[in-house]
Amino acid sequence: MTRIALDAMGGDRAPQETVKGAVDAAAGGVEVVLVGDEARLRPLLRECGADLPVVHAPEEIGMGEDVSGAIRDKRRASISVAARLVAEGEADGLVSAGSTGATVAAGAILVGRAPGVSRPALAAIFPLGHPTVVLDIGANLEVRPEHLVQFGVMGAVLAQVYLGVADPAVGLLNIGEEEGKGRLLEKEAFSLLAAAPLRFAGNVEGRDLGRGTADVFVTDGFSGNVLLKGVEGMGSAMSRLVLAALSEADPALEAALPALLPRLAVLRERLDPDTHGGAHLLGTRGTVVVAHGSASRVAVANALRLASEGAERGLVARVAEGLGRV
Repeated sequence: MTRIALDAMGGDRAPQETVKGAVDAAAGGVEVVLVGDEARLRPLLRECGADLPVVHAPEEIGMGEDVSGAIRDKRRASISVAARLVAEGEADGLVSAGSTGATVAAGAILVGRAPGVSRPALAAIFPLGHPTVVLDIGANLEVRPEHLVQFGVMGAVLAQVYLGVADPAVGLLNIGEEEGKGRLLEKEAFSLLAAAPLRFAGNVEGRDLGRGTADVFVTDGFSGNVLLKGVEGMGSAMSRLVLAALSEADPALEAALPALLPRLAVLRERLDPDTHGGAHLLGTRGTVVVAHGSASRVAVANALRLASEGAERGLVARVAEGLGRV
């Protein structure tokens, strides 16, 4: 069984929701070790009637702190201690809903980059229609063309591991389908991706998400994060519009409600970020999952399951193997 270290102090709703999420994940078979202020965590565990292992880490890294300085100076911060547990083989992966920058830095510096990796990237699976891996969604705001090739390789491995796609198609997110579109970054990346040992699908646009045009979309972290937040906002807007329509006094709608509501609940769950837990930081020597800053107990539990599945399926080794072929 894999062991996942949870940064129990990370997140807007920590440590109450992180502890509850850890208890839920443990009840589902995930081996979890909590990392954080033991004096605050133990009473919360007792309230839940649980007894999970705790590694004491009295410091925290706040959202507004300088990341590199905090990682260097706060050796007893919960995210730093959790990352060292992975680096030292005491845990197989880590999960944090704290500062994304701090988690990315801890993954790259303390867990360490995999051989040959220039920039670890955050990868999320978008559950719209045809599930699609998108990376980077926020770790690297500026990238070079060769980084996008590595992202393509890592994203393809994630699609194989989680989506069961034997030979994933990789698309380059751009402002048009035709070759030659985009900035200098996309133009140069297009040539490199076309020559890489990948099934390159060419340029793809935001509207192609979920249509099966490609299994993996690669882009810089700025564009990827804008796409992610746009999809999340669209999901919320759709829910409001549907509820508004159903609230109209229409006898036909009222008759259809018993059949419609369960289907709408399934759709809402698919679009809910909490359902998917978080995003993998690919390109490190251990499994790292970044959860949403406002993660609830449901999101934390799902992020822990995601990390556990990645570790059990050998995601890190398969990413390294894939990069070795480039």
